Amino acid sequence: MPKTSGGAAAALKTATKPSLRALAKRPSGPRSPAAVSRRMRQIEDKRSVILAAALGLFSRYGLHGTSVDQVAARADVSKSNLLYYFANKEELYVSVLRDLLAVWLEPLRGFSAEQDPREAIAAYIRRKLVISRDQPDASRLFCLEMIQGAPLLRDELGRELRDLVDRKSEVVRAWVAAGKLAPVDPHHLIFALWAITQHYADFAVQVQAITGRTLAEPAFFEETVDNVQRIVLQGISAS
Repeated sequence: MPKTSGGAAAALKTATKPSLRALAKRPSGPRSPAAVSRRMRQIEDKRSVILAAALGLFSRYGLHGTSVDQVAARADVSKSNLLYYFANKEELYVSVLRDLLAVWLEPLRGFSAEQDPREAIAAYIRRKLVISRDQPDASRLFCLEMIQGAPLLRDELGRELRDLVDRKSEVVRAWVAAGKLAPVDPHHLIFALWAITQHYADFAVQVQAITGRTLAEPAFFEETVDNVQRIVLQGISAS
């Protein structure tokens, strides 16, 4: 199992990643607010291109099987230009993971005790399946990181992810207490939702081999959403 070297881990802890605003101000001389804003947009666009290229490679070959040169070539930038935005490969890898974690967690953030749980969970299932359909590389990279023991994401999992799941678990408990859901452990419900929706990204080849279809096919996507919603909601229905 690949492990992060002590030097790489130390680099992650000590590296000071410049902000977009700091990068935008690097050229000498006064600049107008419009020029600074334009420069920041250019920087963000370039970072997005690099991150997308890195995601495609990291999700297939992992951190140790991907080189900075490969990412630079795929992003169509020079290696020195890439290192202008990201200090090293490990920082780039963690940036990719943080971005995809934010995308993954966004649907869960919407849970509130005031919602109808069936509607909230049904909408969550659809949104997660959209992510599995449209961003399968992100799901696969996250899966790969978990299999390797989350060497570069463990701190994030222990803070942001755990805090969010704890807060949303209280929402599920409130739904159960109000008689809106059958008694169910919130953690296991959330784990099950993650597992079933992400299966269609992480095991897309298996799904296609068995069914001959993919989520890219609109009819199969809607069929998947309908069946997953029915399976989950019938299992946790209060009546």
